Parts: sequence; structure tokens; C-alpha cells
Amino acid sequence: MAGRSRPDLIRIGQVTAPHGVRGAVRVYPTTDFPERFTTLRRVFLDDPDRPVGVRFRGFVKNLVILELEGITDRTAAERLRGVNLLVPRAEAHPLPDGYYYDFDLIGIDVVDPNGTFLGRVVEVDHNIPVHDLYVVETAPGKRYMVPAVRQFVREVDLEAGRMVINPIPGLLED
Repeated sequence: MAGRSRPDLIRIGQVTAPHGVRGAVRVYPTTDFPERFTTLRRVFLDDPDRPVGVRFRGFVKNLVILELEGITDRTAAERLRGVNLLVPRAEAHPLPDGYYYDFDLIGIDVVDPNGTFLGRVVEVDHNIPVHDLYVVETAPGKRYMVPAVRQFVREVDLEAGRMVINPIPGLLED
């Protein structure tokens, strides 16, 4: 996915188009908590040298309308098409126990209950309606999927950078 989050900044939206003629933009929220935009005061753009002030204007269908500091006309807003809106990791919405942000899982080691290294999480697939899948890479080009359910995932320890799975027969085979 383009515009992945950095460890210190997380992506919460992407500019899709200008809105009106005075520089407002339409933003597609990439967060599970779009209500955060109603109180958002600053964001970093793809070039995170400095924060940009933000003013919430409203929701239109599944989009958020924002005014960004320094963007005062449609031409300037048009140049932001495709730009990601980022916030500091510390501003991530807290999740309940047992739930994790994708960016926290990407790159952690996957081990069996004995501690044997099985690979690393490289992606979280949300395209299955009943549960997510953790895509684990064992070698370049060799991947397998682990259902994100308790039957397979015994423990996730973000501080240790480790996920313990129960590799039932056939799970790790092509």
C-alpha cells in the first residue's frame, strides 16, 4: 500500500480532491476512528518536516472535509491530491486488549510455542469477512497466512516483537 505509516507517524487519511474554491480538501479516512477529525488540530503531510494546522469542516458521505493551513485556493488544494495525512504515533486512538494496529504487527517475528522462528509478519489482510489474516514471510517470496483467531494465535507481545502461533498441520505448507 502506498504511503504506509512510519514508526513515529501513522496515516489517518489521504487527500482525494479539492472541495470548493477556497482551498478545502476532501480526505478519505484510513483510520477506524474518523470522528478523530472533528477535534484534529494539526497533521503532518507526506513531507513531515513540520505540522500543518487543520480545521474540520464536516463529513460528506464517507469523506472528511478539512481546511489546511496555507491552502487558500482550489489550485493549491489540487496539488495535494494523493497526499497522506499523518499524526504522531502517540496520538493513535487506544485499542482494547487483544486488538492491534497493523503497523504494530508488521515486522514482528512469528514463532511456535517452543520459540522456533517461523517468519515475520509482512502484511495484515482484511479482505476476509470473518477475520483478518496475518501474512507471514519465511523467505523472500515464500509466504503463508495465519488466521487472526485464538485457535492459531496464542500470544502477541509487541514489546518483545513476537507473535506465538499454534502451527497446526498444513498451516505452514504451500
